[in-house]
Amino acid sequence: MYANVFKRSYIWNDEFCVSTRPAARSACQPERLVTRHGIERPAPGTGIKVHFKDSKGAHIKTVEANEGDNILEVAHEHDVDLEGACEGSVACSTCHVILPVEFYNQLPEPEDDENDMLDMAFGLTDTSRLGCQVKLTRALDGITATLPAATRNMFVDGVKPTKH
Repeated sequence: MYANVFKRSYIWNDEFCVSTRPAARSACQPERLVTRHGIERPAPGTGIKVHFKDSKGAHIKTVEANEGDNILEVAHEHDVDLEGACEGSVACSTCHVILPVEFYNQLPEPEDDENDMLDMAFGLTDTSRLGCQVKLTRALDGITATLPAATRNMFVDGVKPTKH
């Protein structure tokens, strides 16, 4: 019986789903905001742009994020290879990023916990921050996060953490 109800409730094709139930229908409309990993993403062209570069300055990816997201979350959502072994609990330095001076100066001073972890970061610079502690605001639109050449405490098997 459940399968029959499901079949009548949704019609799927390759691009989107259409529901016969009003509450579910709005969630399936393709013009709605893009959702990645359960989080609503901004409509294209309306988000805060974040550029990711590797340690040699080569462009990795440009993505859009919501105000209040942090760089680590955004990197994981868009499959950028920023580690984050402690999942944002400020217990490691694996989400270490290097920011341009003009953006670094717009951020609040790092807390003591963040400074303690940054002391252990590989390739520390004057504009280093932990990606999990950089909350995005409109003033940071266009920020570039450069990933260091290496991190301490790297995953051995290449598995990235996922939300539980």
